[in-house]
Amino acid sequence: MLKEGDKAPDFNSKDQDGNPVKLSDFKGKKVVLYFYPKDDTPGCTKEACSFRDADDIYQKKGIKVLGVSTDDEKSHQKFISKFQLPFDLLADTDKSIVESYGVWGEKSMYGKKYMGTNRKTFLIGEDGKIAKIFDKVNVAEHADEVLEAFGEK
Repeated sequence: MLKEGDKAPDFNSKDQDGNPVKLSDFKGKKVVLYFYPKDDTPGCTKEACSFRDADDIYQKKGIKVLGVSTDDEKSHQKFISKFQLPFDLLADTDKSIVESYGVWGEKSMYGKKYMGTNRKTFLIGEDGKIAKIFDKVNVAEHADEVLEAFGEK
């Protein structure tokens, strides 16, 4: 289980356009790596839109936002287009990122158990270490919570 102060696991993935993305590409920058269950669902849309609405602040502060789900590139493209999301979404179809960050696990809905992505956010400092982990996410206010945690608000 990852904890604050640990080195953030590097990854190789693709964004919504099929471009390769590695965490190490952002060395020296603050990164918000937020995991969410599914594109275009109510909670995930609120969370993505909270980051969208605060994007100008994130840009000015030099903070890179990356969303991660196990949806494919095409699904991410539709989600970005529908809500004008200004940041990249990573297509973790092989579940390598969700597993390395410990967010893939058993979930329960309406009494049924299934495997899925747990909503969780990792703040990664310029040194590549995990500065903060949000286990509980308030989807509507999350972008502001993250800025406060980075000391940027």
